[in-house]
Amino acid sequence: MEVPKFKDVIRGVFKNYSSLLMPAVLGLAAVLLFVPTQLMSSKLRKQIADESISRRGRKVQSLSGSAVASEQYREERKYQQAYRNDANEIALLVKQSTQRQLLSYEIFPEPKDISALIFKQFGHQFRHSVDGLLARLSARDCPTEIELERALEGLSKSSYRPGRRPGRGASYSRLYDARTTVVDVLCREKAEGASVYANPVSLSGYEFWEEYEATSWSDAIEDCWYWQLGYWITEDVVETIAALNSGSNSVLTSPVKQLVSVSFPTSGKRPGFGHRSERRSRARVVGDKPKYVLSIEDALVWPCTGRFSNNDIDVVHFNVVVVVGTRAIMPFMQELCSAKQHRFRGWDGKGQEQVFKHNQITVLESKVEPVDREDDVHKLYRYGEDAVVELNLVCEYIFNKAGYGEVKPKAVEESIEKVQKEMAEKKAKAERKTRRIGKKKDETEVKTEFGVRRGLPEI
Repeated sequence: MEVPKFKDVIRGVFKNYSSLLMPAVLGLAAVLLFVPTQLMSSKLRKQIADESISRRGRKVQSLSGSAVASEQYREERKYQQAYRNDANEIALLVKQSTQRQLLSYEIFPEPKDISALIFKQFGHQFRHSVDGLLARLSARDCPTEIELERALEGLSKSSYRPGRRPGRGASYSRLYDARTTVVDVLCREKAEGASVYANPVSLSGYEFWEEYEATSWSDAIEDCWYWQLGYWITEDVVETIAALNSGSNSVLTSPVKQLVSVSFPTSGKRPGFGHRSERRSRARVVGDKPKYVLSIEDALVWPCTGRFSNNDIDVVHFNVVVVVGTRAIMPFMQELCSAKQHRFRGWDGKGQEQVFKHNQITVLESKVEPVDREDDVHKLYRYGEDAVVELNLVCEYIFNKAGYGEVKPKAVEESIEKVQKEMAEKKAKAERKTRRIGKKKDETEVKTEFGVRRGLPEI
């Protein structure tokens, strides 16, 4: 067939069947796409069956057993509320721990009377309360020199001097033995009639207030405030001894044999070192009053707790020395640091009585020394058959400002601010001095290096 005729035929076909051309093309395309689509859909169905339906379905089914109940949020709310209540309760306990009964409700935060007599009354109440603490302990001291002399009056006209042998010879020997027997009987009677040895003059503050004279109004308020803190501390020490000695009516069987001292030495006077007789005599002087530990310079020892007075707490260091049985060393420290109860009637002393708890003591340092019963310090004491030691503790006491802030005297706050200002100036001065020394050292090194480079003598 000739080419022109072939073209005419093709043109005729397109002309006669042009309406069917597009459907035919679409049909062919559909056929071409159908085969791979079927293959892919078959693979996809298998993948969906394996992953989504089978594996994930099993996972969903397993989780359905541990699904959270619709009301679970209510239980979670109760749980979170309990946490909130715990935090609030802790804050309340912290505040209550420093809400304690006052020795006088007429002085803090500001005296209600312009007469200086209220300070003497405070001192009288302090001594009276200390006597009451020791009375509740059934505490007594060893026989005094006067008591010994009275007991020995019938044996000899000569006065008795403890530790001194009257002389030689049979008569003197019998006299000495008789005196020794009388002294021992008197000492044992004292020990059997008390649960612990203690003397109020060994407790700091007792002699301080004996003949107190106020030097100034603000100083007197400060003295009363700090010795109020000191009384609370002494009260806790006495409560500790009472707890350990409960059930014992005699020193001979008590775990705590003697309360040697409760004191507030100044920083640098490391308590517990030196000769025992020196320490014992030091407890009977007026001594230093309690004070807040604002820096390491005020501390008796470096506090392992790292606590100093700040915006939330006030810190006081104190020293307590006791004679205890060897088995009572740890129990005494544990009881000293345990929670104790106290009563509170408001800062005016007229409110309804409430019973609170406090736990404010931490032992910072401890020292144990054996007791030589023949030493002059212990010769007139009878400790029983137990092995005894002298336990010397340095402790810190925490007062929470939220508890007693409303009765803390303004004079005390101003005094603290003055000390803090002096401390800041002292620190700034030391820093300036350090910078000057460093700068001078740097200049010297530069001059030295410059001189060496130029062959000049070193400066």
